[in-house]
Amino acid sequence: MQTGNRQLVEAFFKAIARGDLPDHLATPDMTFWSVNSGESDREQFHGGVEMLASIFDSTLIYLVSSLTSEDDRVVAEVRSQGTLGIGEAFHNTHVFLFRIRSGCIAAAREYMNQFVLRQKIVPPMQAAMDAQGGRGGREYPEA
Repeated sequence: MQTGNRQLVEAFFKAIARGDLPDHLATPDMTFWSVNSGESDREQFHGGVEMLASIFDSTLIYLVSSLTSEDDRVVAEVRSQGTLGIGEAFHNTHVFLFRIRSGCIAAAREYMNQFVLRQKIVPPMQAAMDAQGGRGGREYPEA
């Protein structure tokens, strides 16, 4: 695998764990698709990772189990873990598919264990959205 792609993807996971998406990691037109929330543009995705990080007590991390790269595509098998703000442990398994363009992430797709998501993430995310006045009147998807 190209070292640059590996470093880019690892930097992406460190950033989103903090609730951030620095400009140098993603193209301005980056898209993100998730099995639970569908298609998002870069701004929507950044808002989602900010909110996700806010429900953890600064402990969310992504552990990359494997990375595979071919041409402009990278596949990452990842485990996430942390402690939710309510003191409850969280663990999940993910597969991310990335498209790289000009040294930045142009598109990402995420698949994860939906059972864990519904049990652990949906309730505090919905509460966070409700506290912020909702997100365009939409509810967090139940998956």
